[in-house]
Amino acid sequence: MPEISLFVDESGESGTESKYYLLTLVFHEQNSSIDKQIELYEHALHDKGLPDIPLHTSPLLNGHDDYEGMGIQDRKRLLQAFFTMLQHMPIMYHTFSYEKSDFKSDAALITKMKRDVVNLIFDNLEYLQRFDKVKVYYDDGQHIVTKSLHDAIEYALASNAVMYKDGCPKDYRLAQAADLICTLELTALKFDAKVQTKTDDRFFGAFGSFKKNYLKKIRKMLI
Repeated sequence: MPEISLFVDESGESGTESKYYLLTLVFHEQNSSIDKQIELYEHALHDKGLPDIPLHTSPLLNGHDDYEGMGIQDRKRLLQAFFTMLQHMPIMYHTFSYEKSDFKSDAALITKMKRDVVNLIFDNLEYLQRFDKVKVYYDDGQHIVTKSLHDAIEYALASNAVMYKDGCPKDYRLAQAADLICTLELTALKFDAKVQTKTDDRFFGAFGSFKKNYLKKIRKMLI
């Protein structure tokens, strides 16, 4: 019984704190094991003397939460170790990005997001219908995302083929992968608009370096 997992992450919020809202969907066929990639990653952390902290990219970049008190060089090494694992994972992804000033309300953003997810599913319907079950992992962190996902997926796919599961990032490496991809796509938007932060510059260098070392590599995984 073939199954496919869909791990979801977002960047931004419904208020005025952020300019952009991003939604990242990571697809993983469950018969394609990621055990070896995870094992190599965990061994790399041990060999480098780095802690095995569930990746949360924004706090890592800014030295907050579990990364508080950790030097920037160790945080860079943690990021690179996870990114190395990410490149070898048998996954595909798509990120939708929105400039919040384009929408008059949360309802308008939900409508647009739902339409985009539906179109992505229909564009890949033949592929997705190969699976008996689509398991959607999301932590229900934002109402905008929860509403858009449920409406879109249940509209485009048979409801008995969809299962929703709590996708707490600390419990799933693929949820952490979605988090990192979402952050990298947001960073690309900021570089393009020339509004990158000093933290972005410290971790990724100039835009050319970021594009070569990160962006081009993850976009090989686009669905």
